[in-house]
Amino acid sequence: MKATADVAAPAPRVYQALTERIGAWWDRAHTYSGDAANLSIDARAGGCFCERLPGGGGVRHLTVVYADPGRLLRMSGGLGPLQDLAVTGVLSWKLTGNAGRTTIEVTYKVGGYVPGAGVGALAVPVDTMLTAQLRRLVDYISAQ
Repeated sequence: MKATADVAAPAPRVYQALTERIGAWWDRAHTYSGDAANLSIDARAGGCFCERLPGGGGVRHLTVVYADPGRLLRMSGGLGPLQDLAVTGVLSWKLTGNAGRTTIEVTYKVGGYVPGAGVGALAVPVDTMLTAQLRRLVDYISAQ
């Protein structure tokens, strides 16, 4: 999947919202705990896009493999229901700043084995979810 959006904010501010304020804009319907405030991203190589669960549990959604503040955040793993399948993915958030505006480009490349329907059957729901998250991030930044 690939989606892009423009926002009237400098790239460092977009990166900060992406990494430090994910709980403020991510849709709680796409969490295991039902509360986006339980999400966090440790934006350093080896860091975790994680979620706290009630009772002290947790979920590692993705692992940070590349963090370049204000420019790029790349994470590896299977989001949501993909976590239980024999697939892996690479989610990249690329930021291109120009004159106080930023273009955000989100890509998520997934491959592997999915019994029955195959990995292609997951493309539309995953694309729809991530495009909605991008829109939520832009709306959050625009409201600040």
